[in-house]
Amino acid sequence: MQDTNSLMTLLGSVQTLVAESTDRAATLQAVCQLLKDRVSHYQWVGFYLTDPDRERELVLGPYVGEPTEHVRIPFGRGICGQAAEQERTFIVQDVLAETNYLSCSPAVRSEIVVPLFKDGRVLGELDIDSHRLAPFTDADRAFLEQVCTLVATLFE
Repeated sequence: MQDTNSLMTLLGSVQTLVAESTDRAATLQAVCQLLKDRVSHYQWVGFYLTDPDRERELVLGPYVGEPTEHVRIPFGRGICGQAAEQERTFIVQDVLAETNYLSCSPAVRSEIVVPLFKDGRVLGELDIDSHRLAPFTDADRAFLEQVCTLVATLFE
């Protein structure tokens, strides 16, 4: 588990990446890598972005971790789709207890999904899987919501 001070330091690193960004996709990829490298219980870190041609569908964007077959997710389907549809952060401490969970890997035990907002609409979300059972805390939620606020500034 990360303490609040280390998460705030990490948030500063994300802020620097975003401030120095010249390429949105590369910055999103760098954010994913940074989070995965620096938080021990983040095994898969990725962004799903709203398809501009299909507003109620998410498309896999930059990510770090094992490949996933879930490259398109309709709003409402799975934890990612629910987070987008309900416009709120979802923390699932035990994915095996969820009936609407889309399995990416048998090793995944928990997930947190944080929507990305700009001008009151969902642009996408940050999805993080963990191989640990119940690792996500209120500190993770607050930190990742701040990360998403920073990342949202990359979108016009």
